[in-house]
Amino acid sequence: MGFEVPASCTLPSAQRPVRVEELEALFATASRTERVGDRHLRVSFTGRQGLDQQVRELTARESECCSFFAFAVSTLPGQVVLDVRVSAARVHVLDGLAQLSSAGTR
Repeated sequence: MGFEVPASCTLPSAQRPVRVEELEALFATASRTERVGDRHLRVSFTGRQGLDQQVRELTARESECCSFFAFAVSTLPGQVVLDVRVSAARVHVLDGLAQLSSAGTR
């Protein structure tokens, strides 16, 4: 199952498959995915060097084309935590992101 790009995304259609692949690759490396209420997803990543920068760059680019996302990235020793929030009208997009995680929603 792939991530479905919302119609309101302003990223050019030709670039969407590349962005989806980036999101899928990142979320597949999650060590933990947790739903915090209906409109908030917390995704934790551990490990490799440069992960913090990768998460920050990807979420910055995603914010440019999908303004309904609110991203917050925090770094703890050996861990990067990504908080994703959406409006009630975009909960289905958050559900799609949660499904990308190999860690599953726990």
